[in-house]
Amino acid sequence: MAASGFEGFEKRVELRFSGNDPATGKGLRRLDFFLLEKVLHAVQCTVVSAVGNKYFDSYVLSESSLFVYPRKVIIKTCGTTQLLKSVRLLVDHAITLGLTLCGCRYTRGSFIFPDAQPYPHTSFNEEVMYLEQNLPKNLSCKRGSIMNSKSCYKWHVFTACDEGCTVGMEDMHADDHLYTVEICMTELDPVLAKKFFRRFGDGKTGDSAGREMTEVTGIRNVNKNALICDYAFDPCGYSMNGIDGNRYSTVHVTPEDGFSYASFECVGSIYDDKNEILEVLKKVTKIFGPAELSVSTTSTTGHGAWRGMAKAIEPLGMRLRSCMADEYPDSGIVVFQTFTAHQ
Repeated sequence: MAASGFEGFEKRVELRFSGNDPATGKGLRRLDFFLLEKVLHAVQCTVVSAVGNKYFDSYVLSESSLFVYPRKVIIKTCGTTQLLKSVRLLVDHAITLGLTLCGCRYTRGSFIFPDAQPYPHTSFNEEVMYLEQNLPKNLSCKRGSIMNSKSCYKWHVFTACDEGCTVGMEDMHADDHLYTVEICMTELDPVLAKKFFRRFGDGKTGDSAGREMTEVTGIRNVNKNALICDYAFDPCGYSMNGIDGNRYSTVHVTPEDGFSYASFECVGSIYDDKNEILEVLKKVTKIFGPAELSVSTTSTTGHGAWRGMAKAIEPLGMRLRSCMADEYPDSGIVVFQTFTAHQ
């Protein structure tokens, strides 16, 4: 933990692999749990709860989340974790399964407590250098920082891909028609944030207290179809992974006054009703009541899921502050919007 407070902003890495697993079709899901624990130990976090379905495995971590698909891994960690130390380990373990890395995407916002971050997260330049040193040499890389033009807040993006890499048709279809939405919120409404504190001596487990928070806060209603795996930390803090078919959603909350933070991430399909993601954004904004909110939307098709977001949450007291975009190999177009509460 930082001397001033807990770092809520997550670091997120997504690794995509190619290769066939004709025996089981499970790919990366065949990795022994002991090996995953060793990877997480290097990152400095642990598994606190887990659930899965026929598409992927979902793990709630002591610092955020891990999702394991047959040919894709997504890890988000907060605090002072060393997320990028997982990359080389996961690539090496995948090789033993006959899988080859064909794409990497790393994203994060500006840290609240940047001076508390350990190597290699001391700066975005250091992170990029570390990735370039630990990724296979056949991958071409691009780095970028999408800046809020009216402040020093940045959304950092790094991508690397093997342009000659081929993946199975099933994976191509899944990735080409999905988009990712990452919502980051700071300065949460103090009354709403108190719902993520546990009562002293409540006698509950982290799982049971988590289920209670999911219901009381309204998070259960964000996606009623999702199978939810939730956990409440003691004395405060909350994490949730939701799985709905081959899609996930995840929520993480650091509610302490002075450095309060919450995030929501989900995956959508370009075939979905566009109003669905706008309804999700409105629900999430109501649950946390942030003073500042940012939304990063990533899509290989350039899908316009970001359009209409400003209009959707304007009645909730949020004003669009900036909207910027850039294009990245293998990831497509990233649109980054920031919002502030009306004064």
